[in-house]
Amino acid sequence: MFEITWDSFIRIVTVGVLAYIGLLIFLRTSGKRTLTKLNAFDLIVTVALGSTLATILLDSSISLWEGLTAFAVLITLQYLITFTAVRSKGFNQLIKSEPRLVFLEGEFLTQAMRKERIKDIEIMQAIRNSGEGDLKNIQAVILETDGSMSVISNKAGTALANVKEEVKKDPL
Repeated sequence: MFEITWDSFIRIVTVGVLAYIGLLIFLRTSGKRTLTKLNAFDLIVTVALGSTLATILLDSSISLWEGLTAFAVLITLQYLITFTAVRSKGFNQLIKSEPRLVFLEGEFLTQAMRKERIKDIEIMQAIRNSGEGDLKNIQAVILETDGSMSVISNKAGTALANVKEEVKKDPL
């Protein structure tokens, strides 16, 4: 259970260094977008790359070339999905959620909050994290496509153009 042979140690170190270098080359070649946190697909690729690296390191039945091929497949799929999403509005809407307004001018938008499964305390936490201490100073809070919340403390303007808003406001 706590044993490691010299052969397995040398394999882990050698394959680990080479797989890491290969992954860096793939990521550098594929561009900055590959590891962003913009949507669920980006998260899936990031987790899958980490899982693949761990498998390459710890499973001696997986060769370095098989692991590098797995990296290439994941990164190519990510590239193709983002390439298509940028060029096709319909495909983009299919794979990405829209940002949603959850707080507007002092009122929690409970219908939107229910749909997104967000509680008022989570919105208040996001407001505190933004450095604001008073809800009166907040114009809007938006649940972004990556699950983060944006807090707008000045007059809400054109930045809200693509934000989905539930028109019904009601108290919690």
